[in-house]
Amino acid sequence: MQAREAAYRILVDVEKGAYANINLDEYLRSHSLSGLDRALVTEIVYGTVKYKLRLDWIIEQLVKKAAKLETGPRVILRLSLYQLLFLDRVPASAVTNEAVKLAKKEFHAGIAGLINGVLRGYLRNPAQVGWPDPEKQPLEYLEVIYSHPRWLIARWLKRYGYELTVKLCEFNNKPADLWIRTNTLRADRETLITRLTDEGCTVEKSRRAPDGLLLATAPPLHRLPSFAEGLFTVQDESSMLVAHVLRPAPGQVVLDVCAGPGGKSTHLAQLMENKGLIISCDVHEHRLRLIEDNAGRLGITIIRTVLADATKIAADHEAKYDLILVDAPCSGLGVLRRRADSRWRKKEEDIALLAKLQKQILENAIRLLKVGGRLVYSTCTIEPEENVELINEIKAEHPEIQGVNLVPYMPYNIEEDEERLQLSQGVRQYTPFKDNMEGFFIAGLEKIHD
Repeated sequence: MQAREAAYRILVDVEKGAYANINLDEYLRSHSLSGLDRALVTEIVYGTVKYKLRLDWIIEQLVKKAAKLETGPRVILRLSLYQLLFLDRVPASAVTNEAVKLAKKEFHAGIAGLINGVLRGYLRNPAQVGWPDPEKQPLEYLEVIYSHPRWLIARWLKRYGYELTVKLCEFNNKPADLWIRTNTLRADRETLITRLTDEGCTVEKSRRAPDGLLLATAPPLHRLPSFAEGLFTVQDESSMLVAHVLRPAPGQVVLDVCAGPGGKSTHLAQLMENKGLIISCDVHEHRLRLIEDNAGRLGITIIRTVLADATKIAADHEAKYDLILVDAPCSGLGVLRRRADSRWRKKEEDIALLAKLQKQILENAIRLLKVGGRLVYSTCTIEPEENVELINEIKAEHPEIQGVNLVPYMPYNIEEDEERLQLSQGVRQYTPFKDNMEGFFIAGLEKIHD
């Protein structure tokens, strides 16, 4: 009951506008739950949020006047149906009984009776729920079955076709991997593997990021002595590639124009052996504090945080830089499995607005780049308007800029001709269905004259 009630309260807050990952993390930090209950709460919260549209499709067919169903009862039905559909190890009777108990605690007997009737009715005859026809209604079928916004499914069908769109949706609906980056200022990867194994973790090496580790199983990270000692930080595998591509040397000065919360800035500092200077800018003060906190825990002293708007930064700086990182604000449509509620917050018109913002930031950063200097642009999206189309537009409008052959900068062996061709043209789009990692984009630019 404790796990389901916790999931219920978190999900109600998400319906009111809270972020699922932040709300869940805060709850787990402030409440003492067993390992099994922590896992169950996490599974129910993220699964229910991701499959919200599919669960509501069922509710609309089983509840008379479903449109009038209030948030609390709807959330109880959603999280219960999610368990019945996707959690084989949880007995159906337990799901139903706990849902009724929760409804009695939170509402009146009438709501408890409604929930009991709906769940038991579904269990008696799941076939009473009708689904869109995959052949006659492929768009609606994918929208409902894989629980993604219709506009997003339509974009992907047009670009990737049916089979790859299915693979992309399936990837997004899986639990996110937990990747960490070794803090090479304090330990090498092998030493960290030994420490983590001793602390109860199951660890696998990244084949792409030389400092990356996958935690297949782990206790809560904030309880690990190795975390407290600053031996690692959490960062996606795809995101770890960016600092390696920029490849700063010890003693250099690097500008990171959209730096919060500091994952890439601290990675740059590691590669620089904590020698030189990193100017880490962000428009939000609280994100600057996160950079400072992360740097402090990792023992990094070369980061200087600056409150600055990346769209206007060229007007505020007279200095020019050999190396600039633009990890731009983006739609985040490549990391939907990690951000459970993000798919429901995004709108198609956001993409064009973000591309406009990204272009402003890039053009300002280019003004701060020295002749012969390199700039790396990155996003965690797979949408072309924010990625390759934007880079092509920048190169067409700025003859002083050209692409950089990224092959020599990659920290792993390139085995496929298609990948080598992309990198030689100065870009790399990672897609979940092809690369089995979060969707991510990296581009390299060089200034050849003022």
